[in-house]
Amino acid sequence: MKKIVFATNNQHKLDEIRSILGDMFEIVSLRDIGCHEDIPETGTTLEANARQKAEYIFEKYGLSCFADDTGLEVDALGGAPGVYSARYAGGEGHDSEANMQKLLCELGENNNRKARFRTVIALILSEVMSEEPCEVLFFEGIVNGNIAREKHGTEGFGYDPIFVPDGYDKSFAELGMDIKNNISHRARAVKKLAEYLREIDN
Repeated sequence: MKKIVFATNNQHKLDEIRSILGDMFEIVSLRDIGCHEDIPETGTTLEANARQKAEYIFEKYGLSCFADDTGLEVDALGGAPGVYSARYAGGEGHDSEANMQKLLCELGENNNRKARFRTVIALILSEVMSEEPCEVLFFEGIVNGNIAREKHGTEGFGYDPIFVPDGYDKSFAELGMDIKNNISHRARAVKKLAEYLREIDN
């Protein structure tokens, strides 16, 4: 089984990715390869952040790797919080509760609750590298939905309790991981990634 690094130590993301990719590849985390530093995310787009993380791992460790960045884009807020979704409320770390509260407060009673989750994955494969600059492949997944007026459900993470995907009347946090892993933004991006990996693995 081929090993590929997912540039994260977020256990929720690791579980989700491993569930989607199945046993096709051995997905290892940053911790698994001994990477404990805080990889910079200074880009102003999801693509830039994902690329920055993937290139950092490839250049330092020479391992096949992929990295993702995800943003919640809310129509009524001009696409915010977008690339700043994880740090929307400010402060140190990713405070999901504070981020959700700020978002709900910013939206207030606005009846336009349309939003979308967008994930971008950047992939670098060591065995197909030939010359610099390294080739980075991108895979995007989008799921459209609406922002609920209050939190619902306890599963999932991040903004899941307030995001209701189109076609459903429950939030991601209520639907459970099985359904989420079939329809989520990350699932859609990972499925594209998986299709590509299967093609080059044949």
